[in-house]
Amino acid sequence: MHSGNRLLHESSPYLLQHAHNPVDWYPWGEEALEKAKTEDKLILISIGYSACHWCHVMEKESFENEAVAQLMNEHFVNIKIDREERPDLDHIYMDAVQLMTGSGGWPLNVFLTPSAKPFYGGTYFPPVRAYNRASWSEVLTRISTAWKTRKQEIIEQSESLTDHLAKNSAFNRTTEGLGEAVQFSKTQADEMFEQIMKTADTEWGGFGAAPKFPQTFTLRYLLQYHYFTGNETALKQAILSVDKMLEGGIYDQVGGGLARYSTDREWLAPHFEKMLYDNALFVILLCDIYSLTGELAYAKAIRKTLDFILREMHHPEDGFYAAIDADSEGEEGRYYVWDKAEVDGILGDASPEFCRYFDISGNGNWEGKNILRILKKAGDFAVENGLSETDLEDRLRAGLKKLMEVRDRRVRPSLDDKILLGWNAMMITAFSKSAAVLSDEGYFKVAEENFNNILKLFRLRENEPALYHSYKGGTARYPAFLDDYACLIQACISLQEYSSQSAYLQHARQFTEHVIREFHDTESGFFYFTGKGQKDLIMRKKEVHDGATPSGNSLMAENLFYLSAIFNNAGWYAIAQDITARMAPAALRHPGSLGIWASLILQQAYGVVEIVLTGQDFQVELREILRRYLPAIVLQSASSTQEDFCLFEGKDFTGKASIYWCENNSCQAPVGTPTELFAMDRRLTFR
Repeated sequence: MHSGNRLLHESSPYLLQHAHNPVDWYPWGEEALEKAKTEDKLILISIGYSACHWCHVMEKESFENEAVAQLMNEHFVNIKIDREERPDLDHIYMDAVQLMTGSGGWPLNVFLTPSAKPFYGGTYFPPVRAYNRASWSEVLTRISTAWKTRKQEIIEQSESLTDHLAKNSAFNRTTEGLGEAVQFSKTQADEMFEQIMKTADTEWGGFGAAPKFPQTFTLRYLLQYHYFTGNETALKQAILSVDKMLEGGIYDQVGGGLARYSTDREWLAPHFEKMLYDNALFVILLCDIYSLTGELAYAKAIRKTLDFILREMHHPEDGFYAAIDADSEGEEGRYYVWDKAEVDGILGDASPEFCRYFDISGNGNWEGKNILRILKKAGDFAVENGLSETDLEDRLRAGLKKLMEVRDRRVRPSLDDKILLGWNAMMITAFSKSAAVLSDEGYFKVAEENFNNILKLFRLRENEPALYHSYKGGTARYPAFLDDYACLIQACISLQEYSSQSAYLQHARQFTEHVIREFHDTESGFFYFTGKGQKDLIMRKKEVHDGATPSGNSLMAENLFYLSAIFNNAGWYAIAQDITARMAPAALRHPGSLGIWASLILQQAYGVVEIVLTGQDFQVELREILRRYLPAIVLQSASSTQEDFCLFEGKDFTGKASIYWCENNSCQAPVGTPTELFAMDRRLTFR
């Protein structure tokens, strides 16, 4: 093993994986950037993350190769970047590669001029010519030769590309003909639903062909659309998609938890890495679908997923870990797959029935091995095998427990144990929403404790709302990004709804004021991904697409709509309405990649209402409201009036619970029960 490079002093598990490569890796920073300028050397940045399978492949094939490393060291300043620690850098250079090649992914390998401007790049490069791609060594040689012979041409190309990236990120102020007094319409909601269903897989759920991603934002749109319109196709597609994921190999049938995506249409074979954000977003979706349908299978799925998070991805004092690797012992999925003979040996006489249920065979269902999946509903399987559904569940639970005990003795995939602010905030929201729909105080305590940990560990400066992005080993690093704050504000809102504690709203207000002060672009109306103080970038970008994680801009619009009602702040409402209006034309065309924007348009079209609970004892009523599926509401409760909150003005706090339904700046006479309240939802009167 090589004695080590400059990554030895980093905390990121991904960077540490490369610390003993013969490549003279630098972390991103002044030392590397200054070296490139001083020596007039090209920069090679290689971006990935610890759970990335193809990142591991390229490391073994190329970055551990002495001859390749010599070529890299001689001609380039080589910089390794963890995309989870520095998403700002990843966004810029991923956009550059997508502009150049039409596609992107990780590992992301980009060549920059000494001034850090990109001019060439790609994703995985093989060690020899393959997959219709040049070898990595060929690329290195060609690029280094071009720098010696055509330097000015490369500089001009990089300047042009950088200008193009800046223009793409600028956004103009027009609303593409929607007009200044924007009206979000039910017709727009219908159009987005129709666009979504054009790509829906009505047999296996989800959208499009392989690879398939969970697309939780799109599924949440379908649930909301069903709620407002009564459209059964929307509900059917959402339920089908969630059911197929829960039954598939993308969901860990043994231990719980969702993998990042499926490589096939049937959700069978994932890339096995488990990301914190995927599981947070999936739990939030499960909370929606459970509160809407009342089906106990979804409640069980919530609990199984959160049990996995608490068991394998949680430190009670630091927070939630970022990811679990796909590989162990040098093989993708080795920890998760099974031979039938092994299962037979573990389960004995119970094995045949267990194997039939989970599609386990001698030949295997994936590369000669078996990924547990379910091809038949439990009720149907029970009837066919002369069992009650309860008996079947007991037998399956016993079998899964035995497999789990055996699997626990295997070599585990590596854990990326850094704590990321935004992803932790998403999981806080997931635990808080789970507490609400399941009436489980224990889940709320987890959410509350982790929120308090964030305030303690991530503070940039004492008594200020500025925070760090990443925490590991006692050290917080990198100023927080827009997404971090947007997710944390959302978490504050969710914690407040469950607990009735106004302190969470005060935190939300402080963080919102900080975001507007540090991130808002008054010229375009949108928010930058990075704050004003960020100095080591070639540009400040704005991200608007809802991909694997929500965009900070769409979440901030959602937060501002909500908090503007809480704090009677017309300016915040105007920002939210403005950027949502300007995103509307794109959302109408591409709702699948702008899922949260689509939901905001839907909610504004049908109307957002405020529900206010007051009185000396409203906890029973509040719990019943929280269990109900009620999209597009602002919920606030208190036992005494508080002057900071306009929704409490003129309300009665003296007697038993009073529940108010408010919309369009006026409230109806209070009612005493949630049943009376639900009857007032005039958004549903057309059904």
